[in-house]
Formats: sequence, C-alpha cells, structure tokens
Amino acid sequence: MTYNLAVDAIILYEKKIVLIKRKNPPYENYYALPGGFVEKGETVERALIREAKEETGLDIEVLKLVGVYSDPERDPRGRVVSLCYLAKANGKLAPASDAGETKLFDISELPELAFDHEKMIVDSKRYI
Repeated sequence: MTYNLAVDAIILYEKKIVLIKRKNPPYENYYALPGGFVEKGETVERALIREAKEETGLDIEVLKLVGVYSDPERDPRGRVVSLCYLAKANGKLAPASDAGETKLFDISELPELAFDHEKMIVDSKRYI
C-alpha cells in the first residue's frame, strides 16, 4: 500500500490560530490548518515552512511536533499520513495559492474544520 506524506501547521499568530479556507476539493470552502504534501527530497519541517508561506504569507518557526495522524479515513483522496506541528509566526497574514482566505480564530471559537484538524488542535492545547 502506498502512503502520501503531509504536514499541517497549528500557527499561533497574534494570540490566535491561523486557518485557511480551502478553495479546492476535498472540503472546498471549509476552514483548515495550513499544510500540504511533502515534496520529493524535502524534509517535513521544510515542507511545513513552505506550505505555511504559500498559504498564509507568514514566516513560521516550528516549535513542536503535536502528533502523527494516520487514520486511513482521514482524507477522502486516499491514504495520507500527516505530521502536525505547532509553530509561531511573523509577517503579514495574506492568503495565497490554494487558500481562498486566511483568518484568525480564538482556540475556543473554531468553525467546522476539514479533515481531522479539530482533533489536531485539541491535541495541541496542552502545549499552547
């Protein structure tokens, strides 16, 4: 069985969490954590930094691995294992690439999220 490797970032910015609104399926128009697939020859940390910049315009500092998410049903496109990291950011928040918009949310007032991103945020609370 083939697996795809992805990364997701819980980005702390101005004491809130950065979410993107997806403009592509799956979960089109749902909010999600910034992230994406790790490219060939790329470390997961480098992929996280790249994806965060591409989707939010922010420069991030990776702080901590929150967890590894490997439920076979977590992504309707197929078998995707995601490493979720906690990060802090600086720069100007601005949507780019496949993000329809970026928005800051208080951790206690999150919208319905794509994939298993709510679980990732819940798991990160002990570190925030």
